[in-house]
Amino acid sequence: MKTKSFDFRQIEWWITTLLFVSIVLFNLTSINSYRWLSSGSPSYAKIFIPTALYVTFYIFHMRLIPNYLKTKKIWPILGYGSLTLGLSFLFSSILTISLKASGFENLFQLYLGVIFLYISHQIGSLVLKGMFTPPRFPNYFFYNLTRLILTFIVMIFFLILGQKTIIDETVLILFLIFLPILLGIVTYNFFLVYGKRKAGKTKQANWYMALLLIAVFMTFMIIGASNNKEELVLIGFLINGIILLIIMPLSNLIFKKYEVMAGQILNLTTEVNQGNANLDFLRSQINPHFLFNALNTLYASALMENAEKTSDGIQKLGDMMRFMLHENQQAKIPLSREIDYLRNYIDLQMLRFGAQSNLEVDFQINDDSCQGMIAPMLLIPFLENAFKHGISSKEKSWIRMNLRCISGSVHLDLVNSVHQSKSKEKSEESSGIGLDNVKKRLNLVYPNRHQLNIISNDTDFFVHFSVQIQ
Repeated sequence: MKTKSFDFRQIEWWITTLLFVSIVLFNLTSINSYRWLSSGSPSYAKIFIPTALYVTFYIFHMRLIPNYLKTKKIWPILGYGSLTLGLSFLFSSILTISLKASGFENLFQLYLGVIFLYISHQIGSLVLKGMFTPPRFPNYFFYNLTRLILTFIVMIFFLILGQKTIIDETVLILFLIFLPILLGIVTYNFFLVYGKRKAGKTKQANWYMALLLIAVFMTFMIIGASNNKEELVLIGFLINGIILLIIMPLSNLIFKKYEVMAGQILNLTTEVNQGNANLDFLRSQINPHFLFNALNTLYASALMENAEKTSDGIQKLGDMMRFMLHENQQAKIPLSREIDYLRNYIDLQMLRFGAQSNLEVDFQINDDSCQGMIAPMLLIPFLENAFKHGISSKEKSWIRMNLRCISGSVHLDLVNSVHQSKSKEKSEESSGIGLDNVKKRLNLVYPNRHQLNIISNDTDFFVHFSVQIQ
């Protein structure tokens, strides 16, 4: 309810459908309707006029308005809307006159009121969306709540408006009294009974359940005593039985089914997000500029010396590409393979920058206790970021790294120099492509099992990263 807006178009459609079915069923089964049907008279009007309004609502709410929101073309909604509304009113008028049902003036008031209510609902929805949605509010809770209240109020006004023509009084009582009470009991159960039991607070849940039953019984007993109707006390017992044996178990079953479905959706979403994150990370790692520079470096080395150093570099580059194309697709890989990739990356980068006299490097990798499985490509983004933004050809530069494993956790401390000349490049290229990606993957794969601290000042960029893999 907080993280996103409800699909109110679908919610309002199903509420209208429930309302339409209730109106038609109560009109068909009421005593007056049976009498009218037997004499061949106006009961048909109380069936077909709601049907005409229901079809008109469907065309407007589910077809014309969504099409307008998509295309922003006003003429289709004006043209087709006027035609639909005109035909609906004409059909209802002919039916009213031919069957000698409720007066024509009542029908005109009904249609005029329905149009006013629908326009008011749409305008009110837009106002609520502008007032209670982000960034004005931190989440969608107030928007969803106020939009549901608005829909309920409009529904009640429609029921009151249609009482003279198409709506049985029983439907008004059902939606105005019993439905809100039922929703209130279900909400009470979700937060104070079912919710407490789910949290392991069984004693509190039982107390809240007892409080609800006592409140219902006392309400009927007080009303019965004030009106001298003892049968209301029995009705209170009956209502408590319905709550205890029907409403509570049925709502609990719905809650459990919903949680199972929500869990499945969350798992699928997590898998999709992780797959997208892995794909984006793979794309960010296969950097054409890096491969081009590495190959140029290897070519220059081949010209300056025998092929031993060049072949070693080519082998390391081949291992890295094989890692990125194959092992990076797996959910978990041996930690030793991740460290091998890290070493190969350092060796290739030192071929490029190792001859710079203004560069100071210190790479300490203590992998004696590094065992277990880890998600691939978690360590390299920090080192890649250090080489990318921490080295200058003119200014003094440094990169210091310490990698170690302690009690089933991997710890990485990395600090590199910061150069003002590269600050613009850093912001434009968003050095966080790899870092942002690894943050998302950590939240997906290692929730509450990792720590990432990044501190930056005018001269240093410091990263402390640890992840528990066992």
